[in-house]
Amino acid sequence: MIDPLARYHRQMLLPGIGREGQQAINAAHVAIVGVGALGCALADMLARAGVGTITLIDRDIVELTNLQRQTLFTEADALAGTPKAEAAAARITAINSTIHVRVHAADLTARNASDLLALSSQPPAVILDGTDNFETRYLLNDISVKRLIPYAYAGAVGTRGMQATFVPDAARTSPCLRCVFPDIPAPASVPTCDTAGVLGPTINIAAGAQAADALKIITSNTHLLSGTLLEFDVWNNIRRRIDLRAMGATPNCPCCQQRHFTFLDATNTDHLATLCGQRAIQVPGRGPVSFDDLATRLAPSGKIERSRFMLRFFPHERAGVWLSIFSDGRTIIQGVDRIEEARSLHARYVGA
Repeated sequence: MIDPLARYHRQMLLPGIGREGQQAINAAHVAIVGVGALGCALADMLARAGVGTITLIDRDIVELTNLQRQTLFTEADALAGTPKAEAAAARITAINSTIHVRVHAADLTARNASDLLALSSQPPAVILDGTDNFETRYLLNDISVKRLIPYAYAGAVGTRGMQATFVPDAARTSPCLRCVFPDIPAPASVPTCDTAGVLGPTINIAAGAQAADALKIITSNTHLLSGTLLEFDVWNNIRRRIDLRAMGATPNCPCCQQRHFTFLDATNTDHLATLCGQRAIQVPGRGPVSFDDLATRLAPSGKIERSRFMLRFFPHERAGVWLSIFSDGRTIIQGVDRIEEARSLHARYVGA
């Protein structure tokens, strides 16, 4: 009989893992929020490491411009407009068929976070950040602090990246993300992948640090966490670390000290969002949609393509614009820049 752990032999040779550590990895659940460049690298590494349950959450679909750095996707995924979470799940289960992957092609919000992250039934051992916006990061930070779940943050734009893992404690001595970044940056004040681009190797450094920290947490090696914020620029050969342990929690931090979970307690999460890296705007869903009924209604007005994930509509009157409509009513409108225009198109073709 073949040992089910045999495929992890080289990993089990490492100090601090061994057979017991590998069994802990196989029994663990991690959540990856955002399956773009960082999320793809994270999912690939953690699936190969044998993490038993991986939750993938992403609202977007695969585009051709993603393939330069989002390593789990193919040209076929881009051509089909496959949801990133679905495409990534298919790839990592082909890599490791022994793991269980929970897939949510959805936008993580305060309203659905508990369900998507399985906080009541099987909370993750660590939440890994693959997102591209601070509102979602602050929501993840709120969940981390309130539920005492470690949060592995990272970001990468251009040739620069940063990474830190926050481990909250009941005594409120450890800093959280908002101790380091107290406020959401003002609009247009920071570069994005749209404006600055992104170099692929930058992603792998940041995600590698995240994944390593996740494995340290799962195998009870938290004493090996650096307790620092890593900043680097791979193009200009710059690297530095900021000691977060020495800094400690900020006394007046609104989240970890004052316990104001502003983003988790938000009641109005139905906002439109511009998607990074493409001319596209997401309109939140307002309930289940029947693809059959919608296709019948839209057929006279444009071309329709369907998959089991979504319905894609190309209106005759708007060349270069198309709507990708998901079963929960969430719609990605591509080929537009202005939120007002997206709102108008959604109301016209899907319904207000």
